[in-house]
Amino acid sequence: MSLFLYRSNSQSNLAIISLLLLISMHMATQAPLAAANFYQNADITWGDQRAKILNGGRDLTLSLDEASGSGFQSKHEYLFGRFDMQLKLVPGNSAGTVTTFYLSSQGAGHDEIDFEFLGNSSGSPYTIHTNVYAQGKGDKEQQFQLWFDPTSSFHTYSIVWNPQKIIFLVDNNPIRVFNNYESIGVPFPKSQHMRVYASLWNADDWATQGGRLKTDWTKAPFTANYRNFNIDGCAKSSTASSCQSLSKSTASSNEGWRTQGLNAAGRNRLRWVQAKHMVYNYCSDKQRFASAIPAECKRSRFL
Repeated sequence: MSLFLYRSNSQSNLAIISLLLLISMHMATQAPLAAANFYQNADITWGDQRAKILNGGRDLTLSLDEASGSGFQSKHEYLFGRFDMQLKLVPGNSAGTVTTFYLSSQGAGHDEIDFEFLGNSSGSPYTIHTNVYAQGKGDKEQQFQLWFDPTSSFHTYSIVWNPQKIIFLVDNNPIRVFNNYESIGVPFPKSQHMRVYASLWNADDWATQGGRLKTDWTKAPFTANYRNFNIDGCAKSSTASSCQSLSKSTASSNEGWRTQGLNAAGRNRLRWVQAKHMVYNYCSDKQRFASAIPAECKRSRFL
């Protein structure tokens, strides 16, 4: 969809732009992803029988009870790529639970790119918690409340990671961009291979309203649903790093993620999400960074 920017600041034009953005976002939720198979792409790593691959590998569920949560990881490690996952989050009273989809390397000084979905009491919105770690240092959190119910149907969450930037997307709509500002001394994850991880676990000491709302174990087991696990990136092999697509319907990587940025429509969507749905931005936390705002916050309005 083409979006036109109006020079006028009238309320009617702003309303039209918001309507067009909402229509575009709805259309993006309807776009199907290529078929993917969890048997081929993932290993269940913990939780015993709480993690289950279903429907011939097309679906995967993670469950949490008072004894344990569960999780899985990608079979391969990657250095840059695009990573897509469709999720349907824990319904009802999900307070205290955290559902995740993220990239991470291992060891000291690790790199990490996070999507964490913080549960809440029935009727309250989920919070998306995002963060970026480079060389073991994070503290770059942004949080958003979703403009739809993520428990009633599947939605697509994506990470685009290339040497220039990291883009977080929801239903192909950008919600955050973290640029490479190594030129001013800001570490950027670019040298460590990372796996894809996903998990469902209990974090009621902090996850919901700062830990004030605890997990109601009478509602257990809690279950999150995953499907369409698609990766298009540079996979680490025993001999060398090679770019490959794990999407069954794609013969080879189109590598569009290598140079992916935001066009005018993407920038408009990003502004809309950050203006209407952002609930925390580390760049604006003057109490936390009383002595000096992080250097990257001075360079870009949208991080």
